[in-house]
Amino acid sequence: MSSETQVIIETTQTTVDETLGQIMKSNTFKLANFGKNLIRRILTTSATTVSIGIVSVLAFAIYRSYKQPKSRMNSKNPVSLDSYVEPDIGKSKRTKEQLDEIQKRLDEFKLSDEILKQIMDILEAEMEKGLDRATHSEADVKMLPTYVCQLPTGKESNDILALDLGGSNFRVLYIRLRENEEPVIVNKVFIVSESIMKGTGEKLFSHIASCLYLFMKNHNLDMTRTYPLGFTFSFPCRQLGLSKAILLRWTKGFLCSDVVGEDIVATLQKYIDARGDIKVKVCVLINDTVGTVMSTAYYDRKTALGLILGTGTNACYIENIDRIGILDSYVDPDQKQMLVNTEWGAFGENGSIDFIRSRYDEEIDKTSINVGKQIFEKMVSGMYLGELVRLMILELIDRELIFVDEMKKNAYRHALFTKGSFYTKYLNEIETDSNTKFTRTKRILKELAGIENPSNEDCAVVKCICMAVTKRAAKLTSAGLAVILKRMNKAECTIAVDGSLFRYHPRMQAVCEKTLTKLVK
Repeated sequence: MSSETQVIIETTQTTVDETLGQIMKSNTFKLANFGKNLIRRILTTSATTVSIGIVSVLAFAIYRSYKQPKSRMNSKNPVSLDSYVEPDIGKSKRTKEQLDEIQKRLDEFKLSDEILKQIMDILEAEMEKGLDRATHSEADVKMLPTYVCQLPTGKESNDILALDLGGSNFRVLYIRLRENEEPVIVNKVFIVSESIMKGTGEKLFSHIASCLYLFMKNHNLDMTRTYPLGFTFSFPCRQLGLSKAILLRWTKGFLCSDVVGEDIVATLQKYIDARGDIKVKVCVLINDTVGTVMSTAYYDRKTALGLILGTGTNACYIENIDRIGILDSYVDPDQKQMLVNTEWGAFGENGSIDFIRSRYDEEIDKTSINVGKQIFEKMVSGMYLGELVRLMILELIDRELIFVDEMKKNAYRHALFTKGSFYTKYLNEIETDSNTKFTRTKRILKELAGIENPSNEDCAVVKCICMAVTKRAAKLTSAGLAVILKRMNKAECTIAVDGSLFRYHPRMQAVCEKTLTKLVK
């Protein structure tokens, strides 16, 4: 065995062990009767698993005897909501007027069960519009057919490559699976710089092709053979087949406008072929949500719904083909169901959920690169939650409701006053902080605003803001999932989940469980 092979196997074992995180499993117990015990367990899949999933739709690809490794729980396991008690924001040290001003802003993020049900009705109507050919063009939620009609069987086998592009970095994978053998999986993450994200399509896809070449060269892959490649492309596309997808718009900070309206598979293939030094055939394109479902379905045949809750958000699910009125291309008459990519991040672009948007949501939208777009995503995804918290903190500072003495010592020159400086990871740390010492909160405030000795009462306000913002995100996500679960009306349904926000936030899972259980009854 060569040293290179040894390295691959060593790398693979680590990857496989970490590949399967946890799968979010719900037991709807005959949703028609809205049974009890909606959530059996909530787990998440890793990014590597998502990328593996894209090749499951290749007729000649992977997965045989790929034994599910023992689940490795994330060190930041979700805990009971009982331990999440809102801290005292200084009721004995603030005037009633001050408390009212603070509470008024926190209340902008509160959602009652009645409002959530109203949101569900609106989303259901938008989904119907998206599926209907006559109203599709008017729909915010586009409900795009994926042409994925079958889930993995576990009998596929081949050597394949995979790409996963969905943000400021992308992953290249080599996957070798054989019947009755442990899989070989090698992956590497490459950076997509801001200049490339906002440049031309040529710069982006040339960069991807170049990274693909470097990956193949560095891992001593056979440059004389042709490798099939599956492409996870996490942006809204109109799918015309497994290997043909027209880009509808960019999200997540990308602005390569000359690619909008183009076939992404053909575009990537063009720049791969232009190199002349690698032989790769792009065989399939799906988005990350579909990839999540495909990968999880290999281990759990009850998988029927996928959720992404990370930098962005999206969901896909199994729909009856006779309800997909917008299908253009030929579909095998023997197939009765197909995965539909909802693209629910765009929900609300027509103003239908403006009544739940806060002043901070409106500010984020006004200053974004896609004004008026991805309204739902801007309320729930990791790309925006930190900024929502920052904006509220700044307003409370401006109105001298928090950090009054500390700000008198500052010249407003610190990072806190810069857009995007309050990372969503800070919410995770602050929400798990002690309600008496606020050690993490004080460290973050010192880093971002130069605040040396904030009072516990002001730290408590910051923590309450974080809790309000993330709780709303979890509730809105649960409302969307509830709509789909009711629509599918399955006795049991496994929901495959991926995304850093869901995976790392300390109580996202618990709030989703609690809310979803209520909404499907």
